[in-house]
Amino acid sequence: MTPSVPSPSRRARRRTAAVGVLVAAAVTAAFALTLDDSANRDDTPDPSAVVTGSAAPPPADDSLLALARRDPSDALAVGRADAPVVMIEYSDFQCPFCRQFAQNTEPELLRSYVDRGVLRIEWRNFPLFGEESEQAALAGWAAGQQGRFWEFHDVAYGEPRERNAGEFSEEKLTGMAREAGITDIGRFQADMASDKARSAVREDQEEGFRLGVTSTPAFLINGRPVLGAQPVATFTEAVATAAKAAKAAGR
Repeated sequence: MTPSVPSPSRRARRRTAAVGVLVAAAVTAAFALTLDDSANRDDTPDPSAVVTGSAAPPPADDSLLALARRDPSDALAVGRADAPVVMIEYSDFQCPFCRQFAQNTEPELLRSYVDRGVLRIEWRNFPLFGEESEQAALAGWAAGQQGRFWEFHDVAYGEPRERNAGEFSEEKLTGMAREAGITDIGRFQADMASDKARSAVREDQEEGFRLGVTSTPAFLINGRPVLGAQPVATFTEAVATAAKAAKAAGR
């Protein structure tokens, strides 16, 4: 009997699947190194991370550049779609260290790199702390549908909020939406409750899980994993290094 030969499309799917497995394995190992380094310095069993040490993060993995969506219509991204450096951020609105990054580090990155066209930041919803985290993620996505995601982001991280204590109830999230300048609250609530919102959040979360992300915040800067609310200098060094490499590669 002559053995069957896979069609070109089947062979292509297999190659794509194989590449996906290799990419996931590479970045999972990189995140694991960062996680292990973090664990050596912080014994707190909390899936939100702050890292204050000076150990160098794992090197960049160019194969992970394809994870950057670079969609000009992406409401959960800021910066030029063709920026030489893309930082993918996996975050949870209930994570205190995500809030620390948003308040202490992100503004400097916006001023120094995003505004100059060097850096693009792409947000990925990665709810880790249960129902209120998931509701906050859905609310953020819904805010983006009216072009107010980053305003909502700033409001949500604007003050300390106790985890899973009603701070991200539907009523509170609606109040945050109003504070963020969202005018069509009915649409916001409908978008938040939609299957499209849940699908978008699930897609982000599953991407993070495939990469081995287990705590927030977690970042990929042109394929270089960085875990936790590290000092500003860690991020500026990573962005500057990525920009230099991109220029050398003609990107």
